[in-house]
Amino acid sequence: MGAALANRLVNDGHEVRAIDDLSAGDPARLDPRVLFTRGDVNDRPKLWTLLQGAHCVYHLAARVSVAESILYPREYNAANVGGTVSVMEAMRDVGVRRVVLTSSGAVYGERSEQPLTESLAPDPDSPYAVSKLAAEYYVRTIGKLWGMETVVLRVFNAYGPGQSLPAAHAPVIPRYLKRAVSGGSVVVFGDGNQTRDYVYVADVVNALVASATAARVDRQIINVGSGVETKVRELIEHIGAAAGKPIDAIYNPGESGGVSHMRADLTRAESLLDYHPRVSLPEGLKRMIENDPRFSTGAAG
Repeated sequence: MGAALANRLVNDGHEVRAIDDLSAGDPARLDPRVLFTRGDVNDRPKLWTLLQGAHCVYHLAARVSVAESILYPREYNAANVGGTVSVMEAMRDVGVRRVVLTSSGAVYGERSEQPLTESLAPDPDSPYAVSKLAAEYYVRTIGKLWGMETVVLRVFNAYGPGQSLPAAHAPVIPRYLKRAVSGGSVVVFGDGNQTRDYVYVADVVNALVASATAARVDRQIINVGSGVETKVRELIEHIGAAAGKPIDAIYNPGESGGVSHMRADLTRAESLLDYHPRVSLPEGLKRMIENDPRFSTGAAG
């Protein structure tokens, strides 16, 4: 997501400085006009240099696997919470006026009511979700104390070309796509009837770009999703159709598939950001296959 945002911003005529530790990112995906620095967001002296003259900070740096966070909660706290505090301190020291934090719909936890509105009290059920909620509180509280404008975007299940595909704890869409194009089967935790709100990266970028200059967004928390609830079973069908190869799914109802349902209420995003998702799930999957060589139909499994 960070590369897609940086590329969009330079194409819009902005000077963009990016920092990434490359634990998941790939600088080859960046437009050459993006001024890239390899580093950690806990390195405040490096942040001081990069933030000179900046008008807005997009804070996307985070570890993002729910399953991995259960195994390594301390590391998730250090990166997602400690890193956020470091960014806010550096912004204060340099004098940057606005920050846009990418949080997660995971902070809502298990909910029977759908869609999920920002007024719901968070109920995180993983160290990852806890770390994102803590980051939200730090950003909003520090911003208020130090006079900085803050915008929190709760992004739901974002996907798109270039999405990280690690050997362990890979996100569901790139993992299933990779298996589809190689003719393999997929293992689904739960019965596959759990639902998620899958949002294409270009739509998320539109919301991020709007957040930098929109009025009436200071201290706001805003959902960013597709507004469509899709069962995992349906996702598998869409991926098979996009790849032209139906997927053999093996269901493991004995293992938790996570929260039962997730769908973003987009009323606030529409009002404050003029946000209207444009890319449907079938179209987004088609774009992933067309624009990411890892998912070409000739790729090796």
